[in-house]
Amino acid sequence: MFRRKKKDEPTDAPQAAEATEEGASVDAPGAEASAAAETDAAAPAETAASAASESAVTESASARAEADGAAKKSARGNRVQKVGTVSSDKMQKTVVVRVDRQVLHPKYRRYVRRTSKFMAHDDLGATVGDRVRIVETRPVSAKKRWRVIEIVQKAAK
Repeated sequence: MFRRKKKDEPTDAPQAAEATEEGASVDAPGAEASAAAETDAAAPAETAASAASESAVTESASARAEADGAAKKSARGNRVQKVGTVSSDKMQKTVVVRVDRQVLHPKYRRYVRRTSKFMAHDDLGATVGDRVRIVETRPVSAKKRWRVIEIVQKAAK
C-alpha cells in the first residue's frame, strides 16, 4: 500500500536548509561574530518582551488557580466514563456493570455486540437492571478500578 522512501530520494527542503546553515556557521568564523552582535542588539528587546510575558503568565496562573478551586475535577484530567447495566449486586458496596459496544466485524462488515464486565465501587445503592455511569478511578481492590457516579435509569420493577 505505502511505498518506502529510498535512501537517494530527497527529503523535506527545510531540513536541508538547516543543515546548510549549520555548515556555513562552522566554516565561516566571521559569521559567528556577526551572529553574536545580532544577539547583543536584540537582548534589550527580548528582556522587555520576556517581562511582559512573565506578567501575563502570572495573571493567567492566578486565573487558573481560581478555576481549579471552582472545579477540582478538571485538575485530574479527563477520566474515562462508561454507561452500562448492573448485572450483579450480591457484594457489599460493589456491583458488576456490563458495558455493551458495537464493533464492525473485519470480515463480514456487520456490527457485532461485544460485552465487557467491570467491577465498580457503589455507594449509591444500584440494583440489578439499573443503567449506571461509571468512571475510572484508582484501584480500590484487586479487581475494582471503577466507581459508580450516577444512576442514569432505575430498573423497572
